[in-house]
Amino acid sequence: MKYQVNKAVVVGAGTMGAALAAHLANAGIPTTLLDIVPFKLTEKEEKKGLTLKDKDVRNRIVDDGLQAAKKSRPASFFSSDQQMLVKTGNLEDDFEVIAEADLVIEAIIENLEIKQDLMKRIDEIRKDSAIIATNTSGIPVKDIAKGLSESFKGHFLGMHFFNPPRYLKLLEVIPTADTLPEVIEFISRFGEYRLGKGIVLCKDTPNFIGNRFGFGTGAFALDFILKNGYTIEEVDLVTGPIVGRPKTGTFRLIDLVGIDVWDHVGRNLAPLIQHDKYALPFLEAEAPNKLIAEMVKRNWLGNKTRGGFYNVKKDADGKKTFLHLDFETMEYVEPSKPRFDSVGVAKKAESLKESIQTMLDGEDKAAKLIQALTYQGSQYASVLIPEVADTPKPIDDAMRWGFGHKAGPFEIWDMLGVQAIVEQMTAAGFAPADWVLSMLKSGHESFYQYKDGDIVGVYDVSKEDYVRIARSPDLLLLKEQNLIKKNAGASLYDLGDGVAGVEFHTKMNAIDADIVEIMTEALDRTENEFDGLVVGNEADHFSAGANLFMVVMAAQQGMWDQLEEMVRGLQDMNMRMRYSPKPVVIAPAGMALGGGCEITMHGSRVVASGETYIGLVELGAGVIPAGGGTKEIMRRVVNPAMRIPDMNLYAPFQKAFLQIGQAKVATSAREAQQMGILSATDRIVMSRDHLLAEAKKEVLHMVNTGYAPPAPEMIYAAGRDMRGALEVGAYMFKEGKFITEYEEKIAQKLSYVLSGGGLSKAAWVSEQYILDLEREAFLSLCGEEKTQERMWALLNTGKPLRN
Repeated sequence: MKYQVNKAVVVGAGTMGAALAAHLANAGIPTTLLDIVPFKLTEKEEKKGLTLKDKDVRNRIVDDGLQAAKKSRPASFFSSDQQMLVKTGNLEDDFEVIAEADLVIEAIIENLEIKQDLMKRIDEIRKDSAIIATNTSGIPVKDIAKGLSESFKGHFLGMHFFNPPRYLKLLEVIPTADTLPEVIEFISRFGEYRLGKGIVLCKDTPNFIGNRFGFGTGAFALDFILKNGYTIEEVDLVTGPIVGRPKTGTFRLIDLVGIDVWDHVGRNLAPLIQHDKYALPFLEAEAPNKLIAEMVKRNWLGNKTRGGFYNVKKDADGKKTFLHLDFETMEYVEPSKPRFDSVGVAKKAESLKESIQTMLDGEDKAAKLIQALTYQGSQYASVLIPEVADTPKPIDDAMRWGFGHKAGPFEIWDMLGVQAIVEQMTAAGFAPADWVLSMLKSGHESFYQYKDGDIVGVYDVSKEDYVRIARSPDLLLLKEQNLIKKNAGASLYDLGDGVAGVEFHTKMNAIDADIVEIMTEALDRTENEFDGLVVGNEADHFSAGANLFMVVMAAQQGMWDQLEEMVRGLQDMNMRMRYSPKPVVIAPAGMALGGGCEITMHGSRVVASGETYIGLVELGAGVIPAGGGTKEIMRRVVNPAMRIPDMNLYAPFQKAFLQIGQAKVATSAREAQQMGILSATDRIVMSRDHLLAEAKKEVLHMVNTGYAPPAPEMIYAAGRDMRGALEVGAYMFKEGKFITEYEEKIAQKLSYVLSGGGLSKAAWVSEQYILDLEREAFLSLCGEEKTQERMWALLNTGKPLRN
């Protein structure tokens, strides 16, 4: 049977269910969100004279859930356009929509009986090809389908997303013994390609893999912290980036998850793992459970109640101070900023391996905490095999993709040396599982098998040997491509099939002369030797913009000719891409800011990751876009409107002015299309892993369909009257104290360029005309002391200065 997902239903409009519906919509799938009918009226509904029969009342729970998803921060939806794909209904009046659904995901209360009752109803009306999934985090999947039809069981499995589902990559797929192999295969591919997830196939064991390991080690950590008198500040200082974990550390993460959720998962897990002598004692430990219960009782649930392990205090100027909970007094106290010698050394380490090793070698309080967490985490990971997985890989994948760790427990173990860590953890009272000792004794010195530094195999406990790690044949990895040329800033590759590729690799992929040099050679070679070009990379971010250090140093030293040459070089490179006779496809992901945004806008086409954060942010550095960004916004936002007879002249210019002047950044590729940064013909790819491969496919498609470059386009410049109107707007912003006096000056420069400089009346001008105005404005602002102050602030603090 050939499966497809053209319509979906999510049952349960809580935080997870509504966010799931949003992410299905992000993937372009029309989705219906269902929930129960309220049992009673609210006071507000009673005052309106409504009854339990009114549709607004009957859909109140589901509508409230969807509204919460629309307002959530970080955003659940890519854009407001995606919101239109989600409809709401209730489980009494609208249940029949399930009969048309290709995929139904249940995300209701963690109660087996209620889930079973729902599945019985679904089984009665589902179509034969419909796949039914549960998002349960702990109830055995097989029990939920008990007693249902064979067809239902064959099309039923667990799809455990991690919250928020848009942002966390992990999707645990949990088949039962009855799930058809083709259903498992389809959902795994659908999850990876359509939803952009990292798939971990799990056994149907309590809490599967991510939460089993996460809560087994988390319960130990909380118990150890309380027993040894650590403060919240001390813990979060050391359990963050220096050991390869998110900046949230331990307690900010629990605040983010929700103390009530932590309590719920822990309490549900304990009865299910009475056999687990390594985690159960800590899940049932008195002090942590007493603390969590008291916080739940006080409604200190974390970020959702604005008070958990942390609480925010604002002073008269609105400046935030993060207070933290004192475990002894149960009161919030001011930060004390603890310091440890081991942490100071670890922060200077050049690699994660060095950083963790520093903590394991240390002797102070912070080091002792990391030693305990590392050794217990290694022990617990080992004893979970083969119960939850046959190899270390699913556990490592789950911790990286679901919890944001840089490396999983076995990857860290390999990094530090398996034998050495075994000796240390055993001495500390955390002996590993017997299979680890057997593995070492048989001559296998690591959990993974490596070739030229890359992982190619993993140790399988049941086979007592390495097994090959299967890789998607669709991936395009730059390290496997033929390198043509490389300098300090970028590399040029032959990607095969007549396609060239450019990768940036400066710090944050900031654009400098080295990148321009490689890009120029790439365009030369593409014209003569290749059919097309891909510009992208495998880093977290496409490009954070121009190299500010080079710009501000040149400005302060009065190197105006060199600075102008630098800007002109970027403009010329971008224009050459725009009119290249061969297709140039840009593949941004993560941040594509300032110059990175300008490069993106000048490609023949863009194949963007859904999670692309793109915008012209130059105002934060005290300048305006000068690599063609201002010109492109005029071409994309102003030009189309000006071709409409009797169009309101001010509206499109206001949009362009505010977008650049407020340094707006699209929070997704979809939103970038709404803003005009990306076009409607640009493609959006959900899977970051497959972005480069899809960009290459796009080049080949454009070649095969007879690509030709666009005809030169004139730009509409509105002239003196528009300049005046925009400057009045900037003045009013300043008078209202929305912008500073210097920001008004920058806005005047922007108005000058948008209006066409000194034009007395509206005119269609060449792209080069606007580029020259951009460059002139940029250089003049670089000479300003306040602009240089802004640039240094960004370089030193990473935050914009509002001077």
